[in-house]
Amino acid sequence: MQATLWKGTREARSRRWWAWLVVLSLTTVLLGGGPGRGHAQRPTLYWGTSGDDVSLLQWRLQSWGYYGGPITGYFGPQTSEAVKYFQSKNGLPVTGIVAELTWTALGLWTAAAANTAGYSASQDDDLNLLAHATHGEAGAEPYEGQVAVAAVILNRTRSGKFPATVAGVIYEPDAFESVTNGYFYSDPDDQSWKAARDALNGWDPSYGSLFFWNPAKVGAGAWVWTRQIVTQIGKHVFAR
Repeated sequence: MQATLWKGTREARSRRWWAWLVVLSLTTVLLGGGPGRGHAQRPTLYWGTSGDDVSLLQWRLQSWGYYGGPITGYFGPQTSEAVKYFQSKNGLPVTGIVAELTWTALGLWTAAAANTAGYSASQDDDLNLLAHATHGEAGAEPYEGQVAVAAVILNRTRSGKFPATVAGVIYEPDAFESVTNGYFYSDPDDQSWKAARDALNGWDPSYGSLFFWNPAKVGAGAWVWTRQIVTQIGKHVFAR
């Protein structure tokens, strides 16, 4: 019950913050500050800093389940711990400092990345993230299996049970092994890029699956075995 109440409270705060950001963005455009500053890089944040960038940081961490505090615009101990938690779960140096690598992992390195459509990434950003995830999770798999992995990520964004953006799905805590161990950040090969494009263009060899795993690496008692398995491609099984 408490968890349900907290989730509702957090969602309400996120909606209020989102609405405030829309107003702020429109005000910036009307005052002439938008177009010229659309691709400005964000400042380095650390304990003691404050301002709109800190509020944006708190909002993103809260939305993805890393931060349980209020959106205050002040970088204090709770925000610092949330940043370290995010960094530790996503293969980043655990510094508690938000600089280029952490901003990029959050999908917010440039001001243009945080748009009024709920901070959703552009298709180019989605392609980049999908290619990295495909390479990290299925680089050694058959091509069809790589497309299927990318399709699972896209299926999650549409399911209503996961974050609604590609970045949100990929960076959800402990969602993907390659993000946790850092292999996600290695450069994708040409095939991974092509597989990501094919998934974005609508090919789904997973047939609507929301999960995939390698049976050789997952114990018989794992909860994923309660899911309905749809198909197997290479070493991965895919399930709803």
